[in-house]
Amino acid sequence: MKAKKKKICFVVSSPFTAKAFLLNHFKVLANKYDIFLIANFEDFDKNAFLDTPLVGVQNIAIHRDISLVDDIKALLSLRAYFKKMQFDAVHSVTPKAGLLGILASKLAGIDKRIHIFTGQVWHTKKGILKSMLKFLDRMIVWSATDILVDGESQRQFLIANSIVKNDNSFVLGKGSISGVDTVRFVPNDITRAEVRRELGIEEDEVVYMFLGRMNRDKGIAELAKAFNMLQLKNAHIRLLLVGGDEENMTDVLHQQIENIDAIIIYGVTPTPERLIQACDVFCLPSYREGFGTSIIEASLLEKPIICSDTYGLMETIIENETGLRHKVADVDTLYTQMERLVDDKEFREFLGKGGRKYVLEHFSANTISEKWLEFYEQNV
Repeated sequence: MKAKKKKICFVVSSPFTAKAFLLNHFKVLANKYDIFLIANFEDFDKNAFLDTPLVGVQNIAIHRDISLVDDIKALLSLRAYFKKMQFDAVHSVTPKAGLLGILASKLAGIDKRIHIFTGQVWHTKKGILKSMLKFLDRMIVWSATDILVDGESQRQFLIANSIVKNDNSFVLGKGSISGVDTVRFVPNDITRAEVRRELGIEEDEVVYMFLGRMNRDKGIAELAKAFNMLQLKNAHIRLLLVGGDEENMTDVLHQQIENIDAIIIYGVTPTPERLIQACDVFCLPSYREGFGTSIIEASLLEKPIICSDTYGLMETIIENETGLRHKVADVDTLYTQMERLVDDKEFREFLGKGGRKYVLEHFSANTISEKWLEFYEQNV
C-alpha cells in the first residue's frame, strides 16, 4: 500500500508572491508532499495555478494593509481551515501572511509552523509605527516553530534588532527565497539587439537599468540625480526603468533629469529575462531589501551590478568581481560607481561574467528548491 503523503500548506497575502517565488518549490516538494496554497484571490484567477502540482487552493482575504476587522476575520478563517485540514506543516511568506498564518496555525494546533523573512518593511520607518511593526515580527517568531531567513546578512540584522536569535533562525544554502531559473535567464545577443531596437536605443548608448517597484525606498530619486550628473559629461547614456510606479516617481524623474528624453519608463513586464538583456549596467540603489532577486537575475544575464550597501544585498554581489556597491541614499557614491562603468566596457564584461558564474554556483532555482526539500525531510 502506498504511503500517505504529509500535507504542507503555504500562506501568502498575494497569489503573485507564489507565482513569482514559490512555483519551483511546489514542483520539487510535490514529489514527496501534498502541497496546498492559501492566498487572497479576490482579484486573481485561481485557474492560473491549474498547471501547478497544488492539491488545493484556498481563498482567504489576507490584506497587506492593517485593518483590525479584516485581520480578525482572516485570522478566524485561517484557524478554521487549519483545524479542518490538519496540515503537517504551515509555511508563511511575507509579513501579514506570517502574522496571521502562523498565529492561526498555532491556535489550530499545527505542530510545524514555519515562516521565512524576506525583508523588513519597518527598516525605513520611524517612531511608533516602526516599534509596532517590529513587535509584530516578534509575534511571528513567538508563534513559529521554525524561522528561515533568505540571507545571512539579513539574519544578522534581525538578530541585532532582537527579532530572532542565533539559535532559532537559519538560512538555507547561500540564501535567496527562490533562486533563479537558469534556463529562463540566458544571455542572448539577438534578444538584446531586438529589445534595444524596440526601445529606440542606439548600439553605442550605455544603458543603466532599474527593475522593481518604483518608490522612494528603492532609491529612485538618488538614481535620477546620479544619472543626471553623469549625463552632463556623457551624452551617450540612457536610463531604463521597469516596474510599477507606486509613489508618483515619474514626476520626481521629470524634476531631477534635465534631458527627460534620455529615460525610458517602461512599466511592468512579465518577461524580465528579455528586458534585462537590453541594458549594460543593472542598478538597485535600494534603502532596504530582503535579498534582491532582481540582482541575481541580472547577474545570470551577465550584467554588471551597482547596488546599495543595505544589509539585504550583501550576498547578492562580490565587490569588484560581480558588481559595485555605494552607500545607501548617497548620490555621490552612486554617481562614482556609475561613472566607473560608463566607458569601461572591458570592466563591465568582467563583472558580468563573474556574476553569471557566481549565480550558477550558488543561486540556481533547483539548488535552492533542493535545500527546501532537505529542510522538510529533516524537520517535518
